Amino acid sequence: MTTIEQLDRDVWPDPGPDDTTLVRRCTELRRKPVAEFTVEDLRIMLGQQIGVSALLPLAVRVLLRDPLAEGDYYPGDLLRNVLRLPDSAWSTLGAERKRLASTLAELVASPPFSDPDLRPRDPNRQLRDAMARFLGQ
Repeated sequence: MTTIEQLDRDVWPDPGPDDTTLVRRCTELRRKPVAEFTVEDLRIMLGQQIGVSALLPLAVRVLLRDPLAEGDYYPGDLLRNVLRLPDSAWSTLGAERKRLASTLAELVASPPFSDPDLRPRDPNRQLRDAMARFLGQ
């Protein structure tokens, strides 16, 4: 089973005693078979922009089934990290980007994202704004 370390051909050293929990977790995930990644694993690694070329297609597949797929924090936390990736992350994924954009266009047209009465106190405001940027709105 292939890992990010194998794909990148770059083995990170074991974390030291002063490294953060995030550094430890990312190092561990680089050694985990990509096929075994959970939504939370994808959220963490894409949030840190680690293994993007291997993990973004997997994340898109998850998001096409459930755009608000949830890691450990809140509905849409994976989507939020995907939408934060630079445009260059999509350079070889044009078809996937179009499919995700279509799914997101449907999502932003539905409540609660489409309801202007909810927007002033919208807990999804940042996510909605990120989706609008992704869609070029």
